[in-house]
Order: sequence, then structure tokens, then C-alpha cells
Amino acid sequence: MSCPTVDLLKRHTAVTAETMVDVRHEIDRLDRELIALLVERQSFMDAAARIKGHRKAVLDRDRIEDVITKVLEEAAKQGLSAAIAEPVWRTLIDRCIAYEFAAFDARSPGLDKA
Repeated sequence: MSCPTVDLLKRHTAVTAETMVDVRHEIDRLDRELIALLVERQSFMDAAARIKGHRKAVLDRDRIEDVITKVLEEAAKQGLSAAIAEPVWRTLIDRCIAYEFAAFDARSPGLDKA
């Protein structure tokens, strides 16, 4: 999901950037876009917490490995280093699971603490 207003602020590509000011401007712009995507991803953690009937369903190790496999395949296709992609996604997944546990507990305090 891209914000048209943010896209209008794009001034350079990695090829056309000539100064660290140019580089930092684009990194800051990309960080804003990544935050917007992470907000959307987080909203689905809230949905999962609402939909899953049991707290023990929050942590699904098979799903984690499925996500990592898909991420690494897509990273390879798009040219993202696996040395960046895998630890970033493992950390993201870990933090999203913690968030989902908290969201589940907030919806159903004291329920299903297995």
C-alpha cells in the first residue's frame, strides 16, 4: 500500500542520489512507507486475536516456517539479501506473536491461559 503524498516526495533513486542528504531523505521516506505497511500488518494480528478461539492457537510454528520460506523466496526474486530478510522477518514474527498474545488476552482476560 503506497501513499501518493509520500510518493510525490521522492527525489532520487539509489542510482541518482549524489549526497548523504539525498540518501537519508529517501531512507526516511521508505521508513514512513514501511511503518504504514506494518500498521496494516498489525491490524491483522488484531483480527487473528479476534478470530482464533484459543490462546494456544496464537503460536503456530509450522506457519512461522511457512512465512519464512515464502519471504526468502520473494526476497530472492526481488534481490533482497537473505541475510537481511530472514532475521528481520523472524524478529517481526516474534514481535507480532507477542502483540497477538496481548491482543487475545485483552479480548478474553483470564480465558484459555494454556
